[in-house]
Amino acid sequence: MADRIRNRHLFIFDVAAVIVASYLSFVFRLETISLDGHWGTWGFFTLSALPVYLLIYGTMGVYRRYWQIASIDELLLLCKSTTLGFVLTAAISFLCRALAVPGFAALPRSIPFIFFLLSLAFAAGLRFALRVLTSRRHLAAYHANGSAIRVLIMGAGQAGSMILKEILGNPQLGLKVVGFLDDDPTKRHLAIHGVPVLGSRHDLRRVLKTNPAEELIIAMPGVHGKVVRQLVEVCKKIGLETKIMPGIYELLGGTVSVTQLRQVQIEDLLRREPVETDLSPVRELIRGKKVLVTGGGGSIGSELCRQLLDLDPAELLVLGHGENQIFEVHNELSQRLLLKRPALAEAVAEGDGARRPALTPLVRTCRVIPLIADIRAANRLRHIFQKYRPEIVFHAAAHKHVPLMEMNPAEAVFNNVMGTRTLLEAAMAAGVERFIMISSDKAINPTSIMGASKRMAEYLVYQAAGSQKKPYCTVRFGNVLGSRGSVLHIFKQQIAQGGPVTVTHPEMRRYFMTIPEAVQLVLQAATMGKGGEVFVLDMGEPVKITDLAQDMIRLSGLKVGQDLDIVFTGLRPGEKLYEELFAAGEVRRRTDHDKIFSAENGAGQVFLKLDEALSRLEKSIKRNDEAGILQILQKLVPGFRPDKFMEETRGDDRLEVLNPNSMAM
Repeated sequence: MADRIRNRHLFIFDVAAVIVASYLSFVFRLETISLDGHWGTWGFFTLSALPVYLLIYGTMGVYRRYWQIASIDELLLLCKSTTLGFVLTAAISFLCRALAVPGFAALPRSIPFIFFLLSLAFAAGLRFALRVLTSRRHLAAYHANGSAIRVLIMGAGQAGSMILKEILGNPQLGLKVVGFLDDDPTKRHLAIHGVPVLGSRHDLRRVLKTNPAEELIIAMPGVHGKVVRQLVEVCKKIGLETKIMPGIYELLGGTVSVTQLRQVQIEDLLRREPVETDLSPVRELIRGKKVLVTGGGGSIGSELCRQLLDLDPAELLVLGHGENQIFEVHNELSQRLLLKRPALAEAVAEGDGARRPALTPLVRTCRVIPLIADIRAANRLRHIFQKYRPEIVFHAAAHKHVPLMEMNPAEAVFNNVMGTRTLLEAAMAAGVERFIMISSDKAINPTSIMGASKRMAEYLVYQAAGSQKKPYCTVRFGNVLGSRGSVLHIFKQQIAQGGPVTVTHPEMRRYFMTIPEAVQLVLQAATMGKGGEVFVLDMGEPVKITDLAQDMIRLSGLKVGQDLDIVFTGLRPGEKLYEELFAAGEVRRRTDHDKIFSAENGAGQVFLKLDEALSRLEKSIKRNDEAGILQILQKLVPGFRPDKFMEETRGDDRLEVLNPNSMAM
């Protein structure tokens, strides 16, 4: 019955409630049921209060809420709306009384105050009665489900509480929470929505003896990967299935719900402490601006677009060379925009009893414009910049695969160097206010064509910043988890095919960061640029690729050496055993953000005759002269050691199989 009540029914109830509350106000004040001699005053007061209250309820969004799942936010909205209605009604009544308007002269001054309390009680009473009835019905179905999977929730904070509320409100999920685990001793022996906190993660085995469970839900989006790893290992030993909430950076701009629960992935084991970030300066930078993202269909570019969309730009120009990727990103962004519109909120709230999504109205409507273009096509870029006049550019377009670019050096340099130059020329001609280029740790002391080309691109940004006296800057970081063609994707494919899992070298190490985390820090760095800086993201500690492979095999329920082998294949062309984040001679300085550093003297390292050298480089590219390209890059890029023919660092072609007994498992 409660689920069938809609806001149109509540509107009719509010009309009756205002009339009844007005009548009872007079009854309580005059201490008589009969209003003889005051019916006229009552009528005038009621007719003045009724449109005021209904108009304010409608304007404030009271009739756009789904009251069957009302929370404290809805209660505050109702109190705010009713209070505003009281203030306006009282002001009208007292003004009419002071002016001796017929019908108001005899109005007792206490009537509006009594009316306020009664109207609030009626409005809140019915709505929260609906909430209680719906909750009790769901709770009864929850307890009646004898076949439900018994679960423990690790984390008795906000995320754990919201997960529990979802489970209690959705019996069809087939889950029953037997208790919480939390390392905070102040929460011990407390209950959350009636479910007790039974101990810490170290008490898991003891808790299971008295409270059997089949599944553990890790509801700590900000927990360190080390804790996740320990929990997963313990659960595997005792046969407890593990599910997890996404990390804090995957939840940016979203909400916590059961639908986001998933199996533990390698990204969870590599989590770091969440970074405290203040999005206010980023929002101030982006709001109302025209923003262009190159490489908008790639892993970094598409995530940039997602996060930029939440910062309320006037226009978001998504530029890329691959039509399928741009098509997919444009569709996704358009859907995200649709879900943010208030009109949809009303439609969903008036729908059937389903839970509605969290909807955040935009301050203004953002236009998302998909653009298919090659950053090397000067005429096309000039046309785009002159037509759309972007004010901020994020340059994420690049060839990034090291071994592949070693085999195609002319293409790597043509795209990463000449493409960046062409893009900068178009940006400067159009008066772009701010330019941020995504670089790579492979640009430091490079042994690969890809790394050298990114270093050259950095030089071009330095040069443009100096000539324009504008905040054109570079953000440099290492590998991102889950990007296309990353080692994680390769390992997943190899495991799915039955192995072996191939690692180039036992001592290979790389920095890793999640894509949302990297992009958020890029946006933070964008607000700091004054011109010519290289911002370097704190990547934490480098991860041994062999350890990564072993963790992924274990997460797949397999054992190294029994079910799958790890095979060492030798370093590939252009690869280094480890990457660096700062070049020799760069001055490392902390910024106001503890996860972002800067190297502010990079511009001093730019080759003096850079334009002349680029002209020679362009001629070598057109001739596909690989030797000439390498020769010019060696002169331009300090520390560049072409690794194309360094067989002594790559070893021979024999495949070495990991001996699991010699490695820490």
